[in-house]
Amino acid sequence: MADFKRWKEQRLSRADGSRKGSVDEPIAGIVQLLNDQDSFCTTSSCSGRVVVLEPPPLPAPAEPTTGFEIQKRNCIWLMVTHQICTVEDVLTALQKATDDAIFKFEPFVLHVQCQELQDAQLLHTVAIEAGFRNSGITVGRKGKIMMAVRSTHCLEVPLSQKGKLMVNEEYVDFVVQVANQKMEENRRRIDRFYSCLQFALENRDHISSLPVKEQEQNTTGQNNTVDSYRSRKKSKGTQKVTSAWKNKGPESEDDTEGNLHFFH
Repeated sequence: MADFKRWKEQRLSRADGSRKGSVDEPIAGIVQLLNDQDSFCTTSSCSGRVVVLEPPPLPAPAEPTTGFEIQKRNCIWLMVTHQICTVEDVLTALQKATDDAIFKFEPFVLHVQCQELQDAQLLHTVAIEAGFRNSGITVGRKGKIMMAVRSTHCLEVPLSQKGKLMVNEEYVDFVVQVANQKMEENRRRIDRFYSCLQFALENRDHISSLPVKEQEQNTTGQNNTVDSYRSRKKSKGTQKVTSAWKNKGPESEDDTEGNLHFFH
C-alpha cells in the first residue's frame, strides 16, 4: 500500500504529457474523483475527439496491408476537436492535406492503475453499466493492475488520397453528422459513468464491511451496484432510472498506457 501511494504521488507530480497538456474538461471531474481515492491513479485519458489526419508512410510490408492503417505517432494532425464539429471545419482541414487523409471519431478512453484487483473490478462494473462494454482489466507480470474504460463506437473514413478529395461534399457532411451523433452518445455515456462511479464509491465501504456471503451476493454479476442505486431512487418515489441506465443506445462496439493523459 505504501509503495502504491509513493508511486502515485510521483506519477501525479509529473507534467501532463499529452499534446493538449491538460485533462479534457468533460472528464475533469471523473479524473479528479478517481485520483482523490487512495486506490486509483489515472494514467491516460481522452474525453472523445473528432480528427482529420494524415498517417505516417507505412514501411514496405512483407505482405500486402491496407493503405489506411493508423499509426498515431508521427501523424500530421490537420484537425482535432473534442466538441461537435461542422462540415466547414472538416473541409478546411482537408484543404491542407498533401497525402492520404482520414476522418475519425474516437470515443472516451480512460486508463487507471488500481491498488487491488477488487478496486479494478468495481471500476469495471461501473464502466460496463455506463455502456463502455469493451472495458477490461489487465494484470502485469509484476502485479500492476490496470483498468481500461473504453468502447468501440468509433468511426474511421478515408476521404482523400495524395491530397485529392475522393468524395463529394455531401458525403463529407454525412460522415460529420454521424460523428456528431456518436459524440453526443459518448457524452451521455460519460455522464452515466460519472453518476454510477460516484454512487459506487460512496457505497464501497458498506459492501466491503459485509460478511463474505453477503459480499458475494452484492458483487455477483455486473448490475448490482447500479441495481442498488435503482432501488434507492425508487424507494424515494423518484422517476425510475432503469431506462436511464439500460437505454444506452446501440453499441456498434474499440484503444494503453503512457505518460499522463497522452490521448488528448
